[in-house]
Amino acid sequence: MHFALEGPFVYLSLVGNVAESDGLIASLWKEYGKADARWLYFDPTIVSLEILTVVLDGSLALVLIYAIVKEKYYRHFIQITLCVCELYGGWMTFSPDWLMGSPNLNTNNWLYFWVYLVFFNSVWVLIPGLLLWQSWVELKKMHYKGTTSRKKFQ
Repeated sequence: MHFALEGPFVYLSLVGNVAESDGLIASLWKEYGKADARWLYFDPTIVSLEILTVVLDGSLALVLIYAIVKEKYYRHFIQITLCVCELYGGWMTFSPDWLMGSPNLNTNNWLYFWVYLVFFNSVWVLIPGLLLWQSWVELKKMHYKGTTSRKKFQ
């Protein structure tokens, strides 16, 4: 997602803007821009966050996939880091607009508000939240396993 959808958004924003761009990806962002106008024209906060998301979160996602497939010891550290980055990015995307009274968000249209803004952006909260919980449970298991094995040797 970060490389395939948000990467092109960053590119389109840096060379012009989404509203005046053509192509499939531009069309997707134009559609989302009906719900959140900041995605249509260069918004420095959104573009800055998306640069960070594409570079950092995209890279962390690739490392996490590798760590899961190869069962690496650092899997949960990467997973927790990525989840916190995702939650922070979501907060910083919407909080400034909420504090200004949501001038860029289309909250009057059912589709744009409930599907585009609430549902699609909830996915970016729900999945990191579930993965954080998973890491918490796994780290707790590892801790208890480590403490019980140490007691055997004392």
